[in-house]
Amino acid sequence: MYVLWAPWRMEYILKEAGGCIFCQKPREARDVENYILHRGSTCFVMLNRFPYNNGHLMVVPYKHVPSLEDLDDGEALELMKTIAFSIRCLQEATKPHGFNVGLNIGKVAGAGFEGHVHVHVVPRWEGDTNFMPVFADTKVVSEALQTTFNRLKDTWTRLGLGSRDEDEG
Repeated sequence: MYVLWAPWRMEYILKEAGGCIFCQKPREARDVENYILHRGSTCFVMLNRFPYNNGHLMVVPYKHVPSLEDLDDGEALELMKTIAFSIRCLQEATKPHGFNVGLNIGKVAGAGFEGHVHVHVVPRWEGDTNFMPVFADTKVVSEALQTTFNRLKDTWTRLGLGSRDEDEG
């Protein structure tokens, strides 16, 4: 049996098991440490700590609800605009060839946090899938999370994404 050591996951196992990360992380006011890229009025964007691909973002409403239909019209609109801002930021910062954008509603759909709806925005590049997950049951993430976060934060700020002026216009 091949054992892949991932000691950083213990933080996730021990710390995150105590509650909803999407409620806890924004309250901690440690945005850099928690990889919170943007805070809007009704939702925020954070880098996935355990990404499917480099730059894997999650757009999350502050309201703890299990599904999209539980959001009011203003919350749903801001969520969609923030997803679009996230795609624009990733396009500028990482030049992907495409995106997977989606959400899992309910445990059987794969929701890891089924009580708090969130949208995954995953950049994709031609050739980003390879033999490693199939033959070695290993996913290669080619850049440190902090480096990716810094690049995206700089790009988000430079582009003025989700700023009050843009939201009102």
